[in-house]
Amino acid sequence: MFGPESTGKTTLSKQLAEKYKTVWVPEFARDFLQEKWEKENKICEVSDLIPIAKGQIKLENELAKQANKILFCDTNLLETKVYSEEYYDGYVHDDLEKAALESDYDFYFLTYIDTPWEEDDLRDRPHMRKEMFDAFKNTLDKYNKPYILLKGNKETRLNIAVEKIDDLLKNKK
Repeated sequence: MFGPESTGKTTLSKQLAEKYKTVWVPEFARDFLQEKWEKENKICEVSDLIPIAKGQIKLENELAKQANKILFCDTNLLETKVYSEEYYDGYVHDDLEKAALESDYDFYFLTYIDTPWEEDDLRDRPHMRKEMFDAFKNTLDKYNKPYILLKGNKETRLNIAVEKIDDLLKNKK
């Protein structure tokens, strides 16, 4: 899944994992940053990005061993790279940049901003949803990543994703 905050990535990851009887990888940054918020009342800092990236990759590698043909990822390092660029004036640590661009995923589901905003301790850009969406879309286009845009309600998004996944699976044989 790929897209700005509060666009249904977690919901869709769970739905797809259930449908395909496999596992999904949660967003490591969410737990990491929630704990930081609760302990220190601080939000993400640039020094958190490498530990977040390492945690995400470790989680993906662990869960990949349990996957049943397909692994759904709520986020990935390319998403972390986009957040770094958007939140830190274009800055991306060289190691994060390298790892994000070397990471290889079969397909991306770009989630649109037509879902209701859900506020929490970590989400902070409800007024910049379009700008953030554009940053995610532009990144996929820039690096020629295969993707489909998911719009609509949960059921519509799920149906579009399932149709695409079934097509990808059929073509992998």
